[in-house]
Amino acid sequence: MTRAFGSADILLPKQDITRRCWAVNACDQFTSEPEYWEQVEKIVGRRPSTLSMILPEVYLDDDDCEERLHRIHLRMKEYLRSKVFDLYQDTMIYVRRTDSTGKIREGIVGSIDLEEYEYYKASASQVRATEATIPSRLPSRVRIRKDASLELPHIMMLIDDDTHSVIEPCAKVKDDLEKIYDFDLMLNGGHIEGYLLREEDQNRVLQSLDVLGDQKNFEKRYHVDNKPLLLYAVGDGNHSLAAAKSYYEQMKAEHPDQDFSNHPARYALVELINLHSPALEFEAIHRIVKEVNREHLIRKIKETFPLAETGEGQYFDIVTDGFREHCVIQADLKKLFLGSLQTFLDAYVKEYGGKIDYIHGAHTVEKLSEDEYSVGFILQDISKDVLFPTIIYDGCLPRKTFSMGHAQDKRYYLECRKIV
Repeated sequence: MTRAFGSADILLPKQDITRRCWAVNACDQFTSEPEYWEQVEKIVGRRPSTLSMILPEVYLDDDDCEERLHRIHLRMKEYLRSKVFDLYQDTMIYVRRTDSTGKIREGIVGSIDLEEYEYYKASASQVRATEATIPSRLPSRVRIRKDASLELPHIMMLIDDDTHSVIEPCAKVKDDLEKIYDFDLMLNGGHIEGYLLREEDQNRVLQSLDVLGDQKNFEKRYHVDNKPLLLYAVGDGNHSLAAAKSYYEQMKAEHPDQDFSNHPARYALVELINLHSPALEFEAIHRIVKEVNREHLIRKIKETFPLAETGEGQYFDIVTDGFREHCVIQADLKKLFLGSLQTFLDAYVKEYGGKIDYIHGAHTVEKLSEDEYSVGFILQDISKDVLFPTIIYDGCLPRKTFSMGHAQDKRYYLECRKIV
């Protein structure tokens, strides 16, 4: 088996830079709450920050989007030129993130080989997407990466390690490791610590991954024969990793005579997380449909699906003016109803107009549903135990099926890596 995960040359801001202002939340969070990002801008001010190197999705439809992209690329070059960073070569970082609830989520920052990754539904690669890719979300990310000097990861890569053999042993040696950051994250993001893994620690991690990825163990564990090995599943940042892959393939196609075997664009920086971490909780990602005729949309849904208010099956709530209407559908419990709902909403918006947004948090859906031209959909959580088996048997889940924790507990941008 080719190893897909490994060490990386990692850049971190120098110690004299205010880390709380440097690290900001993932760009795909708070997409319907511009006031959150306005708060971030006020906190950061003129200080060096990853904020100036990302494009929050809340601004994707703004008229100045292209100008923002241009400023991002200029700022990356400026940070490299002004020696904002310290370089840690050929390393991995053990991360301990205390989230907003006080739970500790452990991870290891390293690189993933894009040659071992595909994001298509029928992918047979050892690194796969967990959700369907939205093509319209890739071009802006590819544009950012195309002219970028640096990449910043908010990708959380999952392994199904129920024996806790890969990441968790790092905690036993952390007091012997060099601590390279330790600070509070802004806006209720919790606390984060990072430790440099020594060569022997990195080797143990890689050997443990080899055991976890053994084909015979894989087949026995998931009760499959002749199924392609799945070792890594993208938990957060599906579209960012898909954009990195798209750009890398673009480069190879445009330069067929060039050797890309050691090109930095072949790799992407990620944080490896154990699916079985007690701090990792799966929550449904809800929907809000804006700029629609409420009564018409709700009537069409009830004509399309056999809904009830009680009984067994899968459920969701239709939300208007902050009030929920509980709906139960007699759907096959092995197949997520969300896929059918998403197909319906996509077709509805295409025919009748409107916009769909994806919301982390039921309270936000209730608030947004107070608009007279908006309808919310609060969805049922899924069990994280079904994630890997579902991908192995059926391919990736419907897009925006689940979120790993609250929005403020997503991965903050902190580490960087040169990709040119």
